[in-house]
Amino acid sequence: MTDLEQRLVDLETRLAFQEQALLELSDALAAARSEEASNALRLHRALEELRQLRSAMAASPVTGDAASEPPPPHY
Repeated sequence: MTDLEQRLVDLETRLAFQEQALLELSDALAAARSEEASNALRLHRALEELRQLRSAMAASPVTGDAASEPPPPHY
């Protein structure tokens, strides 16, 4: 094999490894984007649930008056 042929084989080998690395990076990026979308959806749902809980708490009066509570069971 001549020097030129050896250089060509080396370049083709490097190209094959770079293509494989690029595919792996592309797959990892796609997985990260999918996970980000899933996390964003979970966060949106949690925030909506928190808003609903806050609204429910604001709508119902908080009973802090001890006289309005039933007596403890030992009485």
